[in-house]
Formats: sequence, structure tokens, C-alpha cells
Amino acid sequence: MGIAVKIVLYIIWVLFAAGAAAASIHALRKTQAQERLIDSWPKGQATVTGSRQGWTSGAGNASRNQRYWPRYEFTGPQGVLYLGESEVSRVERPVPGSVLEVAYNPENPAESFEVAHPSKVVLGCLIPVMAFFALASFWFIGVFPLG
Repeated sequence: MGIAVKIVLYIIWVLFAAGAAAASIHALRKTQAQERLIDSWPKGQATVTGSRQGWTSGAGNASRNQRYWPRYEFTGPQGVLYLGESEVSRVERPVPGSVLEVAYNPENPAESFEVAHPSKVVLGCLIPVMAFFALASFWFIGVFPLG
């Protein structure tokens, strides 16, 4: 009976590790695709008009923290005013009137992103944490007392 339980635990571990790896790879690829768009699109200066307030998830026993996503406006190539919201959150509330650099789609300037490259930070933090958790849980299954 004890060996069957360990086999089930190892199967659950493999499924969890594969799911976490797939989700991490998907998020990283999405971020890198956005960075390629930012690199290829024209850049402009945007003015912060306000911000949206939210909370971090508090996942992994981390405390929930209040975050702010700047809302901005910028003038497109034909002099038309466009509005946007950054996908990059901040701890401090952005000051209205401050300047951000944005990249906008030349074919549809309503599509814009704040110029930021978070994939290196994501990759640098995500891989060691996931590797440690996978190794620790694998070790725990091995020493788990079953009677």
C-alpha cells in the first residue's frame, strides 16, 4: 500500500511540475513577444493622467500589497490624442503629469505599451524559485513516512 501511495505522489508531482513549467514558458513567451513589439514600434512620450489601484495576489504566503497601474495619454503621429494603461505596476502611486515612454502600433496607435523589459527579471526570479520548490517537494515525497 505504501509504494502505491508514493507512486501516486510522484505522479502528482510530475503533473504539477509540468504544469508550472508550461505556465512559466507561456508567460515568458508572451512577455518576450510584447518586448519584440515594443522594440519594433515607434516610441513617444506619454503624460500620466492617473492610475488604477489594485492588489498583488499574495500567492506563496506573500503579503498582499497595493499596486498602481499608470493611465496615460499621448499624441499619435497625426496629432490625435490616445489613451492607454500600463501593464507595469508600481508600488508608489504615479504622479499625474509625469512622463512615461511608450511604444505604439504605427497601424493602430490606440494599441500601446509602456517601454519596459520585464522578461529578464521574470526569468531570473521564476526559474530558481520553481527549481527549489520542485527539488524540495521531490525530496519530501522520498522521505514521507508511510507506516
